[in-house]
Amino acid sequence: MNTSTSSFVRTPASFFASRTPRRRNRGFTLIELLIVMAVLAILAGIGVPTMKSMVRSVELSSASNDLLAGFLIARSEAVKRHSRVVLCKSSDGLTCSTTGGWEQGWLVFHDANNNGMREEGEAIAHRQQALAGNLRVTGNLNVVRYISYAPNGTTKLVGGGFQAGTITLCNQSPDSGPARQIILSSAGRARVQKSQVATCE
Repeated sequence: MNTSTSSFVRTPASFFASRTPRRRNRGFTLIELLIVMAVLAILAGIGVPTMKSMVRSVELSSASNDLLAGFLIARSEAVKRHSRVVLCKSSDGLTCSTTGGWEQGWLVFHDANNNGMREEGEAIAHRQQALAGNLRVTGNLNVVRYISYAPNGTTKLVGGGFQAGTITLCNQSPDSGPARQIILSSAGRARVQKSQVATCE
């Protein structure tokens, strides 16, 4: 009985390897990477100052809104309780400051003896801690130290005269943009506006 055997020819693996198309290495060359890095550096140089300016603008808006809220609370308390209520700058949240700016903080209290200064026993309605950032907040002559609300919601000096004035908020960092101003009328109404100047001087 003849047994036929088939002979198999083994093809070297190198034969198939030579017929397989080579894949090209994909990636970036050193020059391409350097170009991308240069473009990113330029974009970062343009974007960082703009971002800083935006942050400073937000800080000013937030601070002016916080101070405006103090005005509104003081006026509301005066009308609601039918008594004299004062908003004054304060560094400790307990007493009124006679020096420094409004950036040190402020408080709202019931001024029972109408002297514009908080005495022991006078109820505190609101406190605000010192403002963050490089902010400066200054008031002109009539509002340099306090704002006093009468029971009818108008503002009056402790001496009896009508009280009106402007408090200016600015960022002392360079290129911080326009300052903010809180304009107080003798009717007791306060509003915020952008100033044409960038300093509190």
